[in-house]
Amino acid sequence: MMYRLTLNTTTYTEPGLIDKETPKKLTPEQLRELACTALESMKSVDLTVIDVGEKSSFADWMIVVSGTSQRHVKSLASEVVDQSKKAGNRPLGVEGETDGNWILVDLGDVLVHVMTREAREFYSLEKLWQVELGSGQLQPVESVGS
Repeated sequence: MMYRLTLNTTTYTEPGLIDKETPKKLTPEQLRELACTALESMKSVDLTVIDVGEKSSFADWMIVVSGTSQRHVKSLASEVVDQSKKAGNRPLGVEGETDGNWILVDLGDVLVHVMTREAREFYSLEKLWQVELGSGQLQPVESVGS
């Protein structure tokens, strides 16, 4: 096996790395389903999926979900990160882990907002993202279970 390590523009090759199979990139829909499944398996509360593909350039899907406590919020976010890594899709970033009131898991095409009920009520992300551009009219968002 060969390992390849690139530092700046110089490539160093060692046995083992090149022969490892590279995982296939997940589609936005597959990432969405992976995150929803992970959240549902950890007893998330009021999982909502919002299609933001037409409204933003940074993501296709946004998932907003509540946890029953700060510890539960941290566990939910951790499960999404773990399942994403197992599927070969490393999260681009995770913010808010130390506080635990609102944790953002950035999976690239899918953003997962895990919040306490209080933070979710205060920030009202669903209401913000359901306004149709240019119309001022509220559009329904998809709520997945409770």
